[in-house]
Amino acid sequence: MNDRKPVECWLTDMDGVLVHEGQPVPGAPEFVRALRASGKPFLVLTNNSIYTARDLQARLNRMGFDVPEHAIWTAALATAQFLADQRPGGTAYVIGEAGLTTAMHAVGYVLTDFAPDYVVLGETRTYSFEAITKAVRLIDGGARFICTNPDPTGPSAEGALPAAGSVAAMISKATGVEPYFVGKPNPMMMRSALNTIDAHSETTAMIGDRMDTDILCGLEAGLQTVLVLTGISTPAEAERYPYLPSRIVSSVADLIDEV
Repeated sequence: MNDRKPVECWLTDMDGVLVHEGQPVPGAPEFVRALRASGKPFLVLTNNSIYTARDLQARLNRMGFDVPEHAIWTAALATAQFLADQRPGGTAYVIGEAGLTTAMHAVGYVLTDFAPDYVVLGETRTYSFEAITKAVRLIDGGARFICTNPDPTGPSAEGALPAAGSVAAMISKATGVEPYFVGKPNPMMMRSALNTIDAHSETTAMIGDRMDTDILCGLEAGLQTVLVLTGISTPAEAERYPYLPSRIVSSVADLIDEV
């Protein structure tokens, strides 16, 4: 990263970077504290569309993080912004939780199952066969198919859970229609985040724990990328990809002095 411009803005993934299995990563609260003290713009990103930014702020606050609500950017917010740009004041049939429905309402969308412009699939812990069937029929009837993120599984205390990407695959198999994914690794997620904090790609760094989402997304958006080893990807796994992060560090604690 020595041949790049100094980092003026930071984007960081949440799970696996700041938080791991419901606990703060050692040094992560101090990293966020340093970010706030520096005055540099930053955003905490997540592909999870279940929670609102306010919900996530409260969750992080309980773990010792001082993150303002406006510094949290979710796949639900990015999806809602994308649809508002594409078809302002449109309609959608939504499968998801409050994080997604709140974001859709906030941009002026009407949620309906009557001839919607879009079927929007997000994360939920209670996927309903009835709701999935309705989504299939609406897409067959001409609704456009959007999914917040392509993650096939999500974490839980008991192990992996099917996530939006897996349910999207089932709907695609039934309809023959592939969704447009807004969340990581779509660079759309990065660009919407950059626009939110008025940042430039050349002076922004993306911190993540996954090569296939965080690092790929940052790379394709022209950002500097930092892989941390507190989540999914290992150095050995990173070597197997056709692209590399700008660098690899043990955790965000190693970046405190650079903020």
